[in-house]
This record gives sequence, structure tokens and C-alpha cells, in this order.
Amino acid sequence: MVFNFYHRLSQRNKQVYRLSDRIDAMELPHPERLRAAVAQLPVVLRQRDPRAVRPVCAQITDGITKQLEAPPVRVQVLATRPSSDWGELHGLYEPVEERKSARITVWMRTAKRRQTVAFRTFLRTLLHEMCHHLDYEHFHFCESFHTEGFYKRESSLYYQLTATAPEQQKLNF
Repeated sequence: MVFNFYHRLSQRNKQVYRLSDRIDAMELPHPERLRAAVAQLPVVLRQRDPRAVRPVCAQITDGITKQLEAPPVRVQVLATRPSSDWGELHGLYEPVEERKSARITVWMRTAKRRQTVAFRTFLRTLLHEMCHHLDYEHFHFCESFHTEGFYKRESSLYYQLTATAPEQQKLNF
């Protein structure tokens, strides 16, 4: 499946898009090793302190990169999401640049009400940004597109880390 912006891409980026779209899962060799950190995430989110949340996020991202033998990524957790007329920013991936290592930034409170983001939303945002990192550093794509395959990879990580089947998730909205 291609999204509308696909038709505006260069031939090279169309090829990357199609490659990304075909990869629909990220299989972790030992997802059970990361589930304790994932279980800690809702506990530390309730503390409303980014300094408590960051090390748990780092355990999760470090565990994923080690299991997939990908380069590490730094994680930054900030308090309130930035917003504008375009909406709220949930997460941000900054790829490797010159001497700076890659970084994921996630925000733990909504912009308007300053409420702590729900566990599932927060984890999915972290994994979404992690998928951008893996596109560049594990698959060696020159771009990271939001393809159907990209979203399936994000979901596959979520299901492995939460030990839930996709069918169960549909019932928990």
C-alpha cells in the first residue's frame, strides 16, 4: 500500500519506500528480557518526573538495539509536549549527524491539559521513534518513511514487549 506522498518521491526514495513497506515485523530474539522494564513504565509515568522515566526508556531502547545488533540511540524524556496550530509533537527522532549520536526525544505530558500520557500511547511513541532509528541504523535505509510496513513493525515490537496478541489489543481501545 502506498500513501499519497509516495507519488511525489524521487525514484530512489520510491525504492526505499517499497523496501520499507515489505518489512512488516521486527522479531526480537528475547523480548521477555525487556518486559520488566516495560512493566515499570506505567509506574514511573505516574510519578510525572521525566528523570524517573528516562532510565526506563533507555533500558527498553538499549535492549532492543542490543538484541537486533544495531547501534545505540540516546533517549531524552521531556515534560510537556510542544504544540502549535499543527498539533502536538509526541516524539522526535534525530539521526546521527557528524559527531552526534542518534537521539530519540519523547514527551510525557499533553500540551493542552498537561496530563500524563497514557502508558500505551507513550510506549507506542517510543517504539515509533525507535523504528525510525532502526530504519537508518539496522536496515540502512537512506530515509525513514511512514509506510504501512513501518507501522506494522512498530506494532510487532509493541506486541512482543507487552506479551499481547494483536487480536487482544483491538479489544483494549
